[in-house]
Amino acid sequence: MNIFFIVNLLLKVKEATRDFWKQPDKYFLAFDIVYDNMDVMNKYLELRELAAVYHEQIVILDMICFEYIILSFSKLVEWTGTGKKDKIAMRERILCAVADHRIDIGRIEDRKTKEYLMGFKRYSTERVIKAITYELTENDEWSVKGRQMGECWHKDCCVKQNNEKNSCGIHKGMTGVNKLTQLFADWEVSKIIK
Repeated sequence: MNIFFIVNLLLKVKEATRDFWKQPDKYFLAFDIVYDNMDVMNKYLELRELAAVYHEQIVILDMICFEYIILSFSKLVEWTGTGKKDKIAMRERILCAVADHRIDIGRIEDRKTKEYLMGFKRYSTERVIKAITYELTENDEWSVKGRQMGECWHKDCCVKQNNEKNSCGIHKGMTGVNKLTQLFADWEVSKIIK
């Protein structure tokens, strides 16, 4: 979620009348909670203040970032058919080291993974998670880069034009709804929603 959107959201929420907040509607906010990005954290703290006042209507989902949902998806490697063994192994080490919305580098013993993490100019948990997710979903069909997910995440199979170039671990005929259902029923998303 970018800072501009967050600022606009805060302004709209603050301008809402008390009568608006008496309505029974509930608002679930999917907000990137990354403690090592101070711009985002300042806006998050403002949102928490509003959520405390309107706790019946505003629920802030406890997630690191959207890419973390994809990275932690149990079928990511199987579905995308990625062959990047070094990145697959790195993914496992990084996921095991995530604690309290941060990557605990002390929990990583592998030298190559530590070198990868130290290679970021402006290191943050969010940047690392986004970078490794992009590498594991690099083809257009599975991409999660930018504002839209690749078609393989949400359209019926098979949308790929050239099946020989990239492998795919999904059985032909799986619907987009079924794929999204499996993604959102996975353990990490279930934990966030609870």
